Amino acid sequence: MADEERPFWESKPLEALDAAEWESLCDGCGRCCLVKLEDEDTGAVHFTDIACRLFDAKSCRCGDYARRRRRVRDCLKLTPDLARALAWLPRTCAYRLRAEGRRLAWWHPLVSGSAETVHEAGISVRGRVAASESDVKLSDYPDHIVSWLVVPRRAKPGR
Repeated sequence: MADEERPFWESKPLEALDAAEWESLCDGCGRCCLVKLEDEDTGAVHFTDIACRLFDAKSCRCGDYARRRRRVRDCLKLTPDLARALAWLPRTCAYRLRAEGRRLAWWHPLVSGSAETVHEAGISVRGRVAASESDVKLSDYPDHIVSWLVVPRRAKPGR
């Protein structure tokens, strides 16, 4: 299939995406907005069920996306280089998938045409966030490490 016949997310490198195309790659899973802990000895990264204080658990989106980096000191602006370098990006993340030359999953809104499929497939953190980082003491963070960040179902529901 010629590049002009393929969707932009398959035909363009990450660096060639315009701002709207880049933003549309976000599937709205919310996984990157979870607090992550790094094991000092092994370097292993563990996700928690604690979300950034700006995270809206119902929409699985940032509550102040435009000003997030001013309000949250360690919030990162994802770039193509970071998408290639950040080992903690979930394996399901569209930015990571495209940086690795892989295709988007069936549940990604760009593929499915629905923002709900990421939730239906069990990819998002909807219903799984236990607390906001402003409500949990730092010393209690290890008690919130989760293991539910699983690989999604391969097939669409009902197949």
